[in-house]
Amino acid sequence: MEYISVKNTDLTVSRIAIGGDPMGLHAWGDTSEAEMIDAVHVGLEQGITYFDTADIYGLGTAEQILSKAIGNRRKDVVIATKFGVRRNDENTRTFYDISPAWMRQAVEGSLKRLGTDYIDIYQIHYLDGITPIEDVIEGLERLKEEGKIRYYGLSNVGRKDLAMLKPYAGRFCSFQDQYSLACRDYEADIRCVSETLGATPLTWGSLGQGVLTGKYGRDVVMDQSDKRSRATFPNFHGEKLQKNLDIVDEMKKMGPKYGKQPAAIAIRFILDYLQESVALVGVKRRSQVLSNCEALGWKLCREDLDLLDRISKQGE
Repeated sequence: MEYISVKNTDLTVSRIAIGGDPMGLHAWGDTSEAEMIDAVHVGLEQGITYFDTADIYGLGTAEQILSKAIGNRRKDVVIATKFGVRRNDENTRTFYDISPAWMRQAVEGSLKRLGTDYIDIYQIHYLDGITPIEDVIEGLERLKEEGKIRYYGLSNVGRKDLAMLKPYAGRFCSFQDQYSLACRDYEADIRCVSETLGATPLTWGSLGQGVLTGKYGRDVVMDQSDKRSRATFPNFHGEKLQKNLDIVDEMKKMGPKYGKQPAAIAIRFILDYLQESVALVGVKRRSQVLSNCEALGWKLCREDLDLLDRISKQGE
């Protein structure tokens, strides 16, 4: 396992984190609680210490399953969860709310579901465009003082948000954004936010929602029970799918040199290209954890790193 220090904290975490969205058991195809718990146990055996989730994943289900899986290993791991994405009372609409009032309600709910009295990193899932950032920071600092959270971070922010966030540089320990060989759209934002705020970048969608694993063909059609069947997940549709599979073909060609499958190469690219990053990777079963961990303990040569860099940017 490879580890990294999270900026502005005393935390050391694995450079691969298990992402908790599939743990919500909703809209990711065939999933089961038993397999999720087994996947976490395998991750712990492999040295993974970082687990990322959110209160909205499965409307709390993901946090509950993570708690069951961690069990008495709580002090051995870093748990990060997120708040700010809500469903209305009729459960018909999603909206953002990072107000101090909702923050207080959300953190208490997460603590209960996670079965813990503290959260290592509490993250703003999305800025809501309404709540003044100074009110949010004040609320987060109060939670720190009370011992309910240790540190706090951001998610889904970019350069457009920096004028508002820059006065609080050094307070945020981490931030998340989508990044993979299938999605280089936010790379400049990631580098700028990291430098400006002095925070550790975490990449979500690190395998392009699975398209970079090498398990899908060019005629793949996702089941309607899987969110990846929607047009809002472009990695599995049209020209974008074909480009992604061109990248997979190149990774398959270079695989024998390293003795690695495409998933490991795709994750290794992130770890080598964004050298102070952590890759968040959602999993549904133990085999995926083991596959992801094959990305560790080696590096891509400069020639292959440059090739993947070049082909993943083609057509942008």
